[in-house]
Amino acid sequence: MINNMKVIAVIPARGGSKRLPNKNVLPLQGMPLIAWTIEAAKKSKYIDDILVSTDDAKIANIAISHSAKVPELRPKELSTDNATTNDVILYTLNKYGTDADIVVILQPTSPFRSHEHIDESLELLIDKSGTSVVSVTECEHPPLWANTLPDSGSMNNFLKRSSQFRSQDLQTFYRLNGAIYIYKIKELLDEKSMSYTNGTYAYKMQQKHSIDIDTKIDFDWAEFLLSDKE
Repeated sequence: MINNMKVIAVIPARGGSKRLPNKNVLPLQGMPLIAWTIEAAKKSKYIDDILVSTDDAKIANIAISHSAKVPELRPKELSTDNATTNDVILYTLNKYGTDADIVVILQPTSPFRSHEHIDESLELLIDKSGTSVVSVTECEHPPLWANTLPDSGSMNNFLKRSSQFRSQDLQTFYRLNGAIYIYKIKELLDEKSMSYTNGTYAYKMQQKHSIDIDTKIDFDWAEFLLSDKE
């Protein structure tokens, strides 16, 4: 609870993953990937309940073994490739979160996000009197240096003239890192969308804490970084 408001964490964890099969249960330094997020949420001084939304019995069993709640397995319509996180969160909140005031959405693919990051994000929400907080990190490279390519592969007009500066001469660009999304539940249910408004504020995280595991390369990199700390 923070500022007399009940806080719940929702961890969306679908079983299917095309680029890295079974990624949410893969052992990262001996602990299933999803457990890293559950443990971070458990250490938060503000989170009151932790709900895992999944369609997979193995994920559910791991979540329960780490003291998270799994009230049900997702209905089939929320278990397809077309189901969005927005759909899952709205369904979960309408069914299980109506007695709470704030939801912290934690994707299980961000194992380097800690309870300190979660708590600081919640404190930012209160300090700013905001309706939502989303975590970001600095872009590794200026996005002005990126563009689509035609089928021919021609780089004609690939860069705009305004992009042709040294990186140190450009402003700092930020990107979503997928680690933390916080919303006041009433506003989210009213809007029915995890959109960003004037009441949305950015919580800045270092790149080393912003690794989002989506591929085997991401997973191997996370393993290496954790091993290097030992």
